[in-house]
Amino acid sequence: MYSTIQTAVTKSLVQINTIKIQPTAPFTWASGWRAPIYCDNRKILSYPAVRSLVRDSFAEIIRDKYSSVEVIAGVATGAIAHGVLVAELLGLPFIYIRSAPKDHGLENLIEGDLQPSRKVVIVEDLVSTGISSLKAAEAVRRAGGDILGMVAIFTYNFPVATDNFAKANIELSTLSNYQALLEVALQAGDIKPSELDSLCKWREDPEHWGKQ
Repeated sequence: MYSTIQTAVTKSLVQINTIKIQPTAPFTWASGWRAPIYCDNRKILSYPAVRSLVRDSFAEIIRDKYSSVEVIAGVATGAIAHGVLVAELLGLPFIYIRSAPKDHGLENLIEGDLQPSRKVVIVEDLVSTGISSLKAAEAVRRAGGDILGMVAIFTYNFPVATDNFAKANIELSTLSNYQALLEVALQAGDIKPSELDSLCKWREDPEHWGKQ
């Protein structure tokens, strides 16, 4: 099931240019890292068919893996809309987690009503190192939520992210990932076989990739 979802979602993301691969003309991320890939999942919301595919795929995974879920949580801002769509489809309450508390009013970090011990699945759009995603998870735990797992649209599969999720004892399930992207891009002719080695090395050590 998951391999079918992975292939369908990855192809869709590439078709609408949500993900771009440019090994010979790297992007520069906000972190300063040079990267042969750029992912902008915000575009998904402008394409109803892809938006529905993401929603339905999330729901299928959640039903299969986390059937006892009681609350869907979205990570601000990129996963709020997707989380709402999933919660609506599953008929569940929805909350979202801010990246920082409000500086006025109740200074909430979590928006919505989360009762203690409720079983929560967190929806995220993109996972790189996992640090920001896990900060959101920690906020849910501090508020009394019982996290069953996290689902995300795409992950770069960085080893550091795998380690961070293991330390936090949170299972991460994604609709697409870097390895699946390379397979789809190679089959479509978007990348050359000769570029695979460099692209794989970037995932293993993104901080130093491309530096002399």
